[in-house]
Amino acid sequence: MLGDIEQGGAILAQFAQAMLEALRRRPRSIAPKFFYDQRGMQLFERICLLDEYYLTRTETALLREHAGQIAALIGPRAELVEFGAGSPDKAKIVLDALAQPALYVPVDLSVEGLSAARRELERAYPGLRVEPLAADLMAPFSLPDRSSTRGCRAGLFLGSTIGNFSPVEARDFLARAARALNGGALLVGVDLVKDPARLHRAYNDAQEVTAAFNRNLLVRANRELGADFDPTGFHHYAFYQPDEQRIEMHLVSARRQVVHLCGQEFEFADGESLHTENSYKYTVEGFHALARQVGLAPGPVWCDRERLFSLHWLAQAAQSA
Repeated sequence: MLGDIEQGGAILAQFAQAMLEALRRRPRSIAPKFFYDQRGMQLFERICLLDEYYLTRTETALLREHAGQIAALIGPRAELVEFGAGSPDKAKIVLDALAQPALYVPVDLSVEGLSAARRELERAYPGLRVEPLAADLMAPFSLPDRSSTRGCRAGLFLGSTIGNFSPVEARDFLARAARALNGGALLVGVDLVKDPARLHRAYNDAQEVTAAFNRNLLVRANRELGADFDPTGFHHYAFYQPDEQRIEMHLVSARRQVVHLCGQEFEFADGESLHTENSYKYTVEGFHALARQVGLAPGPVWCDRERLFSLHWLAQAAQSA
């Protein structure tokens, strides 16, 4: 299955098409999945260590605190699938708690990230089979066939990545994941609605690492697609939109400027933005309602004391009956 990792050319074509469509539409917007080239992943790892960015350390603490309960729900000889895998650090917390895990399938769009994860996990777990899958979570995908000699199949979708989907997209993803897991449960990390000032600090850090992460999308377009963006000519702008319960992240043009991409010319007015990311926040009840729409049965929920973040165990109807 690592042959799927050789899809680098297809992913580049997808990036080019997405950038062209983003620049043509009004208002301009692009999916955040294109942030994560090698430099983007490095910057995101730095974001995860920032004082202002509570999400990663809070979710990691919850996983460590409740790993035993999660492992008991999954059971022995399990097949573990991580959607939007990125760094395997959180998956390793679960793998360490499992009894004889048989298979780990990281699913991600980043070719570089999947290759690095496979090397790291094969060193750390010599008896574990690792089968990376390069796939877009917004499109249909197929997982390896189940083995009758293994235990159940369970999914992880951590990092509040589900917040990058609109509620409709999140519902569609949960339905796709449920079908792919074929009866297995799903553990989802969900950022909770909270004080907007806390959210503002998380996405506007004092060191401006998030700003560099946002602008790196333009750096990537220059390097991979031959564009001529001036990244310094765009401001990072992130704010909380309470009506939608989401953080919006934008790149705002600091002046009137013209950029070229794939032989085409695009003009930005002074103050015009490229909308690069949404990060939806949920209440526990709101996320449960979303899961029930696709036939998933909410189980245990683990939250930190400040109720900043949550982990949700979602069983499939037949499993929960």
